[in-house]
Amino acid sequence: MAAAAVPVPQGPLVVGVDSSTQSTKALVVDSATGEIVARGQAPHTVGGGSDGTGKESVPEQWWEALTEALRQCGTPAREAAAISVGGQQHGLVTLDAAGRSVRPALLWNDVRSAPQRDRLIEELGGPKAWAERVGSVPAPAFTVTKWAWLRENEPEAARATAAVRLPHDYLTERLTGYGTTDRGDASGTGWWASGTESYDEEILDRVGLSPELLPRVLRHGEAAGTVRELPDLPLPTGALVATGTGDNMAAALGLGLRPGQPVLSLGTSGTVYAVSAHRPTDPTGVVAGFADTRDAWLPLACTLNCTLAVDRIAALLGRDREAVEPGGSAVLLPFLDGERTPHLPHASGLLHGLRHDTTPGQVLQAAYDGAVFALLTALDQVLDADAAPDAPLLLIGGGAKGTAWRETVRRLSGRPVRVPRAEELVALGAAAQAAGLALGEDPAAVARRWSTAEGPSYGPVPRDEAAMERHSQVLASADGLLRHS
Repeated sequence: MAAAAVPVPQGPLVVGVDSSTQSTKALVVDSATGEIVARGQAPHTVGGGSDGTGKESVPEQWWEALTEALRQCGTPAREAAAISVGGQQHGLVTLDAAGRSVRPALLWNDVRSAPQRDRLIEELGGPKAWAERVGSVPAPAFTVTKWAWLRENEPEAARATAAVRLPHDYLTERLTGYGTTDRGDASGTGWWASGTESYDEEILDRVGLSPELLPRVLRHGEAAGTVRELPDLPLPTGALVATGTGDNMAAALGLGLRPGQPVLSLGTSGTVYAVSAHRPTDPTGVVAGFADTRDAWLPLACTLNCTLAVDRIAALLGRDREAVEPGGSAVLLPFLDGERTPHLPHASGLLHGLRHDTTPGQVLQAAYDGAVFALLTALDQVLDADAAPDAPLLLIGGGAKGTAWRETVRRLSGRPVRVPRAEELVALGAAAQAAGLALGEDPAAVARRWSTAEGPSYGPVPRDEAAMERHSQVLASADGLLRHS
């Protein structure tokens, strides 16, 4: 029997990259149809630093993983017209004059810089001043706090640093030879001012970082350069390299979001965001005022405890994660890792309202309710006048595949829900950005042409106001306990 014919691409092939905490993925995509014609993935490791409390990775591992992922893509990667890199946000990459890493990169989930974060916020006018200036009240995840930590704790490494990059910047520079970034990823550093869309020299001076060490911020539609001649890189020399961006911005682009379309991402952590035409400035720190990849904004809120926390409760109860039961009065706030939203970094999980007739399935449902309650409360602060109150929630991430997660979101939100069929949205968003550059089109329009947000839809059900109120009351009453757990 003859082998099936491989479809001829209808448009140029492009590569989208997702360089995440644990691995790097590469997709080769037909720019005309969005069809994935090849894929590859390679892991990298995360260490704990010298004291075991940090989260660090050697940047050269990301490059090796990218090269291997591209190699797995085979011939299609060698025919690509353009490439773009989406990467984990906030990481601090320090390079010497030869472009080698001075030390392992401090990752987004390394929060050793919490003391530096608190001091910086106080020294530069408090939360409201930071929100108005840079769009966000920095969390310990933000790059500016990490650089302040490095200068205090490893001054020799700071002095040896000739260039500071974010993870996606590092890979883009390895491809092109030029130090560049984009406004989306730059907006998560804490030293890029959203009000002026430029580096804030007063903040940089406060933390002792010269702007000359930072990459040039490219505008929407600009090219970072072209792929240079590298002997072991399975990409064509001269292929276009787009600006790239942070992972959340890439996922939003991968969905082709229009302003006001809310997204709820259910992963190890939970995230809610929407594209907005209005610059966010939330002094409470709940909403991070990120820029998107184009010329708008991406207000975003993140919770630390989502699918992993609920799965842990299911394991403690000895139940399958789908074995929930309705009813009961239990409230479970699953803040097993402390919590970012609401800001309760020292909290632990809290269970309230048990009765003799409370069942294990009701306790498990309470864990789902607690996680979704935190996300929906944050979503209320993320959305603005661009968002229609009955707009469907786009449900993405690993939890979106679970019936219990989907039905809990429907019940507590009162909104219709759509579950996009497309997966690997960070890599797809990067591919759409590469395709937009290659074709001279708006990358969000490219993603919409690929129908990445299409999927099964579920109508609204009456909002469970009683459950939402019960959670609000328990959260308020337990405030002191949660702050000192």
